[in-house]
Amino acid sequence: MENFIGASQLKDQVSLVSLLSRLGYEPQRKSGGELFYLSMLRSSDTEPSFCVNETLGVWYDHGNGQGGDLIDFARSYWKELDFPQLLQKIAEVCNITIDYQPPRQSEKKSRPRLKAIKLPNYKIEEIKPLGNNQVLTNYLMSRGVWGIANDQLREVYYYVEDEKHLRKHYFAIGWLNQFKGWELRNKYFKGCLGKKTLTIIPGDQKKLAVFEGYMNYLSWKRYHPEAAHTVICLNSLVNLPQAISAGGTYPDISLYLDHDQAGREATSAFLNAVPHATDASSVYEGFNDYNDKLKCDLKSTGKLPHETSTATSTGLHKGSNS
Repeated sequence: MENFIGASQLKDQVSLVSLLSRLGYEPQRKSGGELFYLSMLRSSDTEPSFCVNETLGVWYDHGNGQGGDLIDFARSYWKELDFPQLLQKIAEVCNITIDYQPPRQSEKKSRPRLKAIKLPNYKIEEIKPLGNNQVLTNYLMSRGVWGIANDQLREVYYYVEDEKHLRKHYFAIGWLNQFKGWELRNKYFKGCLGKKTLTIIPGDQKKLAVFEGYMNYLSWKRYHPEAAHTVICLNSLVNLPQAISAGGTYPDISLYLDHDQAGREATSAFLNAVPHATDASSVYEGFNDYNDKLKCDLKSTGKLPHETSTATSTGLHKGSNS
């Protein structure tokens, strides 16, 4: 028997995971309460970067910086459809029937036009310096970057509220981007509170180092603690055009992007736009990124190839838990 529901109830009746499964997409891996898919919104995805939070019913594509709920996904997936058609399409795929009735023409004329405002579904509760949360300290230590530029990182405590006003509380390592949004990372999650964009760390006005992720920047910083370059962290490859615009005038530009297909394409795009830039990623040849190399070096030797005994004073030596 078919169930007739209103448009406002559709998201309660259809889960995003179920819709993706009916479309033929299954998660490649699961981490905590999050499922990771090869992005169905981009043809170039070779590693799972489309993340779905089952509890909240939201998604985020790390490759293009887009995200949202079930309806937002439908808009991105079926771009040619208008709103009623989107609802009908979701219903057809999930084998249910909706009763969507657009306002009558007379109602349209009599009602004032309202500006749609998307309210934030999160609230930052507290920002703390590093060292207050052992779980986050352990996370940075597992990445090999505890003690590197700690003054640039914070512990961010926040909650996310769903449409039923249920709150889930979270914490993560955070750093600010150029729009004052908080880029977040922990063992199970990466995302952004606020508008997503790149992060620029001021330094030498002639030398620029460009990284895809902040952990890769911190890894480079550990190998080269005296380096004074200006640094751009993309935070997402979708921010590549902004990085080219912001950094293209530096006379000395070193690119340290990932060795996957998306990273190599981004490197080529940057080099095409700024021919005097240099692909410096050969320093971690055999690894996907700088942090993978760092973790391997630390795992195999307990210290970096050039590291001396002075490193023990920083709490970075093998076995340190402080």
